[in-house]
Amino acid sequence: MRDQTISAQEIKRHGISAVDEALRHGPVHVIRRNRPSYVILSEAHYQRLAERGEAAAWLWDQLLEAAPPGKHVVSVLMQRLGEERALGSIAV
Repeated sequence: MRDQTISAQEIKRHGISAVDEALRHGPVHVIRRNRPSYVILSEAHYQRLAERGEAAAWLWDQLLEAAPPGKHVVSVLMQRLGEERALGSIAV
């Protein structure tokens, strides 16, 4: 998936169909006055990002609340980290 760039003028000229076409290839970066101004995501892409953020927040909460972490918490964290890595949201 590659990111697309589209000008605000092109959106004004061609409407939502220009955005729809660009979204087929990934997030759309909108250029306004020769500067990146916005990023448009599909709903599915947004939901994936939101879910990853929630999962990462859960992991940090578990790490910060566990003092010291018991074996159960560590095993759950390792499982969740494995799941996150499988989804590609945490770099190895």
